[in-house]
Amino acid sequence: MDLVDLAMQGLSVFGFILFLVLWFMHFMSIIYVRLCLNKKSPDKQPYSKLSGVSLLKPLKGVDPNLINNLETFFELDYPTYEILLCVQDYDDPAVDVCKKLLGKYPNVDARLFIGGKKVGINPKINNLMPGYEGAKHGLVWICDSGIRVKPDTLTDMAYQMTEKVGLVHGLPYVADRQGFAATLEQVYFGTSHPRSYISANVTGIKCVTGMSCLMRKDILDQAGGLIAFAQYIAEDYFMAKAIADRWAKLRINMLPATVCEPISECFLASLIIGWAAHHVFHWDIMVFFMCHCLAWFISDYIQLRGVQGGAPAFSKLDYAVAWFIRESMTIQIFLSALWDPTISWRTGRYRLRCGGTADEILDV
Repeated sequence: MDLVDLAMQGLSVFGFILFLVLWFMHFMSIIYVRLCLNKKSPDKQPYSKLSGVSLLKPLKGVDPNLINNLETFFELDYPTYEILLCVQDYDDPAVDVCKKLLGKYPNVDARLFIGGKKVGINPKINNLMPGYEGAKHGLVWICDSGIRVKPDTLTDMAYQMTEKVGLVHGLPYVADRQGFAATLEQVYFGTSHPRSYISANVTGIKCVTGMSCLMRKDILDQAGGLIAFAQYIAEDYFMAKAIADRWAKLRINMLPATVCEPISECFLASLIIGWAAHHVFHWDIMVFFMCHCLAWFISDYIQLRGVQGGAPAFSKLDYAVAWFIRESMTIQIFLSALWDPTISWRTGRYRLRCGGTADEILDV
């Protein structure tokens, strides 16, 4: 057997392994969504005995939904919690929004922190530091400004915080909105993102987004507190890693191989698997490609309905168009990120480095 034949066989084996892994992820996420998502958790302890929570809210600027999103946190049904509103600049219009809500809900334990504290490269951590230092409860909930919640959201998260758990995070999704851009975003957060997110969570891989995380403050303090993660842009992953290492140590977790992400997307995966099927079974590559994409398209819709908890607010035609556009853009987005590791975030620009750290780009 020459090297060419050996390489062809190796690629064929890789294609079939890829097929098994990706469809295992599909079925695992669909089943998990159907069985566990949008289901009320059983009460694991009396409501009145739930631990106090300090909610840290990083704010920058005002969008049309900000006041409505923030107001949902003032209306939470939870025995003991405080809201710590953190704004970096005194002239930020978010300050007026915060003061308006503080006046509207005087009975809610809420405070406004303005100015931040420069402790590292991460602007979110810098913004949150004064609030974190003033937090008075054992649980800390870091939740982005674009998040809205239901009255029982925090209660549901707190019930998951058992004695064997150090961090609880929520699956990101989007509210129903008008416009095709909203549809495109909803398709992403209902298909590709939860497939990888849920699969990683079920198999024990740390895959935490900083949009909504409930953590034990004492464990975070043992890891150095928020200041220890100010050097990272992806502070959510490293906080989750530190808490898991210190709290559970129940399993060995590996950082997902980011460079392999493109082959987990529909079109490229279908081509690789189709080539393997053609090499081994002599099936027509294009026929297999079309059938595989159709199966992927259908399974994504099933998962989207599960995450949504019913039919989405847009039509099946809108879904088809948004799904095709999103899948077509994945390779371009990935290659662009590799080519230019510079990002603009909040008030600054940063150049990402290996290991999750970053350098701030200063205009001279």
